[in-house]
Amino acid sequence: MENKTSHANTIVKNHILWSMGAGFIPVPIADLFAVTAVQLDMIRQLSNLYDVDFKETSGKAIITSLSGASVARMGARAIKFIPGVGSVLGGVTLAILSGASTYAIGEVFKTHFEKGGTFLDFDISRIKRMYDESFEKGKEVAKDLHKEQQEQIKKEEAAAKDPLTRIKELAEMKAKGLITEEEYATLKKNVIEVTDE
Repeated sequence: MENKTSHANTIVKNHILWSMGAGFIPVPIADLFAVTAVQLDMIRQLSNLYDVDFKETSGKAIITSLSGASVARMGARAIKFIPGVGSVLGGVTLAILSGASTYAIGEVFKTHFEKGGTFLDFDISRIKRMYDESFEKGKEVAKDLHKEQQEQIKKEEAAAKDPLTRIKELAEMKAKGLITEEEYATLKKNVIEVTDE
């Protein structure tokens, strides 16, 4: 069961990241459809993991019942209409809220399926409280994941600018036969010249 829970956590985390990416879609209605599609895929994967028959129609209805009336989501979507600032701030805000919602839905389904539940015995009124609590925790989870992504991007950008790293990569390419000795020498010279500027 522990291995299954670990796998379920990975499924939820991956879908949080995907839904956060969908939150950056600049078209207000398109982002909602994209996030819902990601959440449905997450439910389908969790259903497969716990050997529960997946019901797409029921899944959509549960998602709508749990997260459809979120005032915060609507507010974030409205921010996108503010020229310039709106698309960036609204995107980040909606990405966090989309990630939080996906986290909460994932936690609800994971817990329900681990207890032997199916789509047939899903009690929305009982689960809504768990969703709301998980949504609050999900905001922090999504913020942390967003921060990790930004740090990773910065590291990759720094590594790409680092001439020593670039020269090592070129040497590896030469060793694997991907570039010739002459190409290596030319590219290495270019890296050194850019560094000296």
